[in-house]
This record gives sequence, C-alpha cells and structure tokens, in this order.
Amino acid sequence: MLQYTHYQPIFIIMMQSWYGQSFSVSPVTVIGLGAVAVIIGIIVIVLKGYALWHAARRDEKWWFIALLVINTIGILELVYLFFVVGKWHKFAEPKSTESNTTPQV
Repeated sequence: MLQYTHYQPIFIIMMQSWYGQSFSVSPVTVIGLGAVAVIIGIIVIVLKGYALWHAARRDEKWWFIALLVINTIGILELVYLFFVVGKWHKFAEPKSTESNTTPQV
C-alpha cells in the first residue's frame, strides 16, 4: 500500500500508483523545465502583445478578440503576424539597388 508522506509531491504518488514503480525527479530537471517554461512564457507574451498591437492599429476587432481569447502558445499570433499582417515579408524581399545619394560630377 502506498503511503503519502509530507515530502513527496502528489504527482509522484499518482505515478507510483499508476505504474507500480518508484522513480524520482531530480531538482536539476525541475529547474531546467521551469527555466524552459519561463522562456516560452516570455516569448508567448511578447508575440501576443505585438499581434494584439497590430490588430488594434489595423482596426481588426475580430482578430483582436481571437488573439486575446485563444491561447495557442504563440501559433495563432505567428500566423497572424506572418500571413495577415505580412510583417516579416520585407526581410524576404531582395533589397533595391537604388541609392538616395546624389551622383558626383
């Protein structure tokens, strides 16, 4: 019979009861996964803010509501910025050879 002790997280108790074996999660793994989660969270917040800003400036109410309500870990925001706004299409285009400098005589 499995007993719950104060130092075991509940998910370890659940996994032991489901799989019938003992395992442990090292603190390094927990810290590493926490750091990855924080980095992904920051990226998603930045993308969401940028996409919401573009939707508001372009007066696209339905896109704004969809971007605000639907959480797709940045996928919907990237689709909006790449395909609807076309924000990063200028990087794919070749630069023009024209120069704004006046020719010297």
